[in-house]
Amino acid sequence: MDRVVRTSAGLVRGTGSGGVTRFLGIPYAAAPVGPLRFAGPSPVEPWAGTRDAVAFSAAPVQGPPAPGVPSPWQPDDGFDSLSVNVWTPDDGGSGLPVMVWVYGGAYKTGSSSLPSYEASRLAAHGVVVVTLNYRLGFEGFGVLPGAPANRGHLDQLAALEWVHSEIAAFGGDPGLITVFGESAGAAAVGVLLTTPRTEGLIRRGIAQSIPSGYRTLESAEAITAALAAELGVRPTVEGFAAVAPEAILPVLDSPLRGQQLGITAFGPVVDGEVVLGDPWAVIGDGRAAHVDLVSGFCHEEFRLFSMLTDMTGVTVDGVARAQRLSPEQVQRYRDTYPGAAEQTLVEVIMSDALFRMPSTWLAEAHARAGGRAWLYDFAWAGPLLGACHSVDIPFTFGVTDTPISALLLGTPPPPEFEALSEAFRKSWASFAATGDPGWPQFTPDERTTRVWDNQIVDGPYPIPESAEIWAGRA
Repeated sequence: MDRVVRTSAGLVRGTGSGGVTRFLGIPYAAAPVGPLRFAGPSPVEPWAGTRDAVAFSAAPVQGPPAPGVPSPWQPDDGFDSLSVNVWTPDDGGSGLPVMVWVYGGAYKTGSSSLPSYEASRLAAHGVVVVTLNYRLGFEGFGVLPGAPANRGHLDQLAALEWVHSEIAAFGGDPGLITVFGESAGAAAVGVLLTTPRTEGLIRRGIAQSIPSGYRTLESAEAITAALAAELGVRPTVEGFAAVAPEAILPVLDSPLRGQQLGITAFGPVVDGEVVLGDPWAVIGDGRAAHVDLVSGFCHEEFRLFSMLTDMTGVTVDGVARAQRLSPEQVQRYRDTYPGAAEQTLVEVIMSDALFRMPSTWLAEAHARAGGRAWLYDFAWAGPLLGACHSVDIPFTFGVTDTPISALLLGTPPPPEFEALSEAFRKSWASFAATGDPGWPQFTPDERTTRVWDNQIVDGPYPIPESAEIWAGRA
């Protein structure tokens, strides 16, 4: 059944099925083209009549997420990508909790249109779910003189402001917004919780595998210079404006040459305005103490990358140098995992460095600053990639019929999937509604951690040796 909702820019028509109505491809900002390409998001032009919100907008400009995998964006799609999608329960009435999803993808791939983020099953738990697009790669995170940094985060802020202004018409409570995301999306949660720009906009946050990798302005400028040299243009707005967005895609990874296990050249840039620093450092001053926070990691985070990346020549000593670990710290790892193969130790070190420690530090800093924090370890292991990075996403949305779900879960998904996914979704919806995800808070003294597996257990912090090895680095 169709449903029409009035927004400040005009009427939108959504379609309902299974007790949930979807509104897709609603623009929250103008297309970032021409003079708007390297600017912050600009207001969308109102429209006359009723806009059919029945199809996703174009994805942000990007290349394939992996060799042989098609990109969600093709040049014929155009650049009008700054949109939101809303799933709302048909019988929910008004004043429902709102959950705003920010996708991951190493800041260079991703889209709210990906089938993995179909939110009907999550919305059926009595929440209004919003997913959003933001600019990626150089378009979203490249630094240029005279242009705002962190345009991707500025897009997220504009989308969040849209949600706050418009979501009541869809049945949501603008005072009960939970921002949640995974990987780069979790980094966005960290930014949104700590930037002054979101005061009064966020009630709760869920950071699923928040990564390290917040860049200094100087390192971001060096990346721009490297790309400019590859493209044969000046490192200016005018220089890059002369290059089509799709022409930049083939060289996006060129600044990573010579790095061991380089994943992306892009990320949040510490500009002192939107991004103030590593969230686990910034949040410690209590600025977000009024925001409830769930933070967590997957138990074998780096297995996704080690299984899908050429690991030839990658050594424990090499990654230890890259992560600035001392020989004593490396020996601690070897003592903790006696007899472990070299690749296994690389996976453990990189899991800690990239995700497990940042996720822990965020919860610790928030709790020490007087905020309410919860920590989890997603330990359910798939048949091929184990408890790897992003294995929690199918459980978050309850979606199994996608290629990535098949890779993470196996085909068909195991029989225990449904029960664990149901429990996971209920926990997230309960947290959004009440501030209680269903397990004890994480405090500096009582470091209780929820372990999500076929048997759900609340107990001691599961990787104390890693926390000790990395002590003092937060």
